[in-house]
Amino acid sequence: MRRLPALLLLLMLACCCQLCQAAAPVFAPVLAGRALAFPADFGAHPAFKTEWWYVTGWLDGADGKPLGFQVTFFRSRTGHDDANPSAFAPTQLVIGHAALSDPALGRLVHDQRSAREGFGLAYAKTGATDLKLDDWRMRRGADGVYTVSIKSTELTLELRLAPTGPLLVQGEQGYSRKGPRPAQASYYYSEPQLKVSGLAGRGSAAPTPVTGSAWLDHEWSSQALDPDAAGWDWIGANLADGSALMAFQIRSKQGGKLWAHAALRDASGKVTQYLPDQVSFTPQARWKSPRTNAVYPVATTLVTGTASWSIKPLQDDQELDARRSTGSVYWEGAVTVTRDGKPAGHGYLEMTGYDKPMTL
Repeated sequence: MRRLPALLLLLMLACCCQLCQAAAPVFAPVLAGRALAFPADFGAHPAFKTEWWYVTGWLDGADGKPLGFQVTFFRSRTGHDDANPSAFAPTQLVIGHAALSDPALGRLVHDQRSAREGFGLAYAKTGATDLKLDDWRMRRGADGVYTVSIKSTELTLELRLAPTGPLLVQGEQGYSRKGPRPAQASYYYSEPQLKVSGLAGRGSAAPTPVTGSAWLDHEWSSQALDPDAAGWDWIGANLADGSALMAFQIRSKQGGKLWAHAALRDASGKVTQYLPDQVSFTPQARWKSPRTNAVYPVATTLVTGTASWSIKPLQDDQELDARRSTGSVYWEGAVTVTRDGKPAGHGYLEMTGYDKPMTL
């Protein structure tokens, strides 16, 4: 009987050894000077902590009334040991958000899903944009055309997104700073001015034909945000003259600006980059959510260099509660853009961290 405690001690030591061997993964860093490489970078980057493919746009139906839409696929590398041989090990998660902004309804219609990668049911493939989450899909063909299929009880999207110009590689060859330290960065490119056609609908109603334009972002990182960051404001806008505008600011928990950047590509293809002190967001109107009590600056003045842009929402209530998937609440909305008082185009404004500090 005296051997029993010794055997228990040995078993405990063996378990501790196994736990020590199952070390947390080391996430790949984002480094300056590494130029993006295509077509490989269209696909997933599973060594990095966080990644997303994010499409937003404006749609016109047969009645001529505008709709906004958003589809986002996230890939998240967890803290589980990559060496775990089990097919059930949740080493990678795939998350999806989809939304329609319809002013006739007065709020977003949205849905969200999440699953561990595996068994052909959920994946983010390497080498090419090929994303699946149950029956939600996003794929990029060899011709550069994206197909997006979203089916749920809340909304339906069957869209074709065709490129009309080259990629917009953000930052320095795709290395996009997000904070004062070099490690606070992501790899980031955009595809503005995508030509959209297909079907869209909400609820049980049959989807109807739509056309429009869209903006796609693909971004991946392991340590994008400063510990003092509360969230960000971001806009991507397709301008009527063929230009494309991207701008963002990272806000501190004290309310100031930690970092900012903007890029404007004109119709000829010339890209102008703006440094943090050349970019500012100044709220002009706020909206308080009746569900979360978060207060969002839904109308704002954006300054990039000497240009002043007025950003106004398609509708105030474009809040998306994603606490069942990413744990966050954010405002993601269709907006109109004017430049120096003149109509300039349409875009999407994203605002995070207004209910509580954002984490990735």
